[in-house]
Amino acid sequence: MTATISAEELKRQLTSGKSLTLVDVRTPVEFREIHVQGAKNFPLDRLDTAAIAAERKVESEPLYVICRSGSRGRQACEKLTAAGVANVVNVEGGTVACDAAGVAVVKGKKAISLERQVRIVAGSLVVVGAALTLVHPYFAALPAFIGAGLVFAGITDTCGMAMMLARMPWNQVAGGACKVALLLSLITLASTAQAVDHTKDSLDTVKQNLAQKKAVIIDVRELREWKSGHLAEASLLPLSELEDRLAREPEKVLAQLPQDKVIYLHCLMGGRCLQAAELLQGKGLDIRPLKPGINDLLRAGFPAAK
Repeated sequence: MTATISAEELKRQLTSGKSLTLVDVRTPVEFREIHVQGAKNFPLDRLDTAAIAAERKVESEPLYVICRSGSRGRQACEKLTAAGVANVVNVEGGTVACDAAGVAVVKGKKAISLERQVRIVAGSLVVVGAALTLVHPYFAALPAFIGAGLVFAGITDTCGMAMMLARMPWNQVAGGACKVALLLSLITLASTAQAVDHTKDSLDTVKQNLAQKKAVIIDVRELREWKSGHLAEASLLPLSELEDRLAREPEKVLAQLPQDKVIYLHCLMGGRCLQAAELLQGKGLDIRPLKPGINDLLRAGFPAAK
């Protein structure tokens, strides 16, 4: 059974000055709207268990997991526990409860929560399916299918529609990719924007581009991870700092990134570099996130820093 902590107890621990490791598993857009101060974002739909384990400040201390209201946090706790991560604790009531309890939060741009999006999509498909029965009775299967899916989600506490919506462009923090009205996008489930994916460049191509000075490689892990070992040719740009720096000093961040070269991003297992690529998308840069993590790159012959 997953261990839990109340929002009130979490507040007491935070206000006491105790250093806690808090992981938020909502979508990047939900995280940007509001999150507990000090939390790091690791979306549930692409949970990087090794990277999360590396975030723990003290190995023996609890790893607190938070979402919007507690459900996704519980699922993340189960995945982390199954991956061998010990002492994982779910925050009861999630960010909603923490905000109500007076826990210090950071607020940004408003967004529609994933739970509301599911209700909008499910309700819209039921209405569309019911209307289409006037054209042909077979369309009655659509609302029946949606109803069966909601029943399954209620029984298992796992919603496939939510997991699919979490990957949609409007739930990522790289703004401007999808300009279609959100409601229309949800009803039609048709958006021309594409989420960032890992580069198709082979590791040999990456090595060749680096050797010929046609590319640079950037490590988006945290400073503590960087100090434990990194690639000789890599520069450090932690994901946890990137969004804040792009909001505060975008010109300074972009000035550090070459516009005339390929920019390869890497992390521990390929998850965080996708998030970083989404943040840098649409800024005139040739960003190519690498799926292989630091250990894979070292095994492939990329030189380690001495």
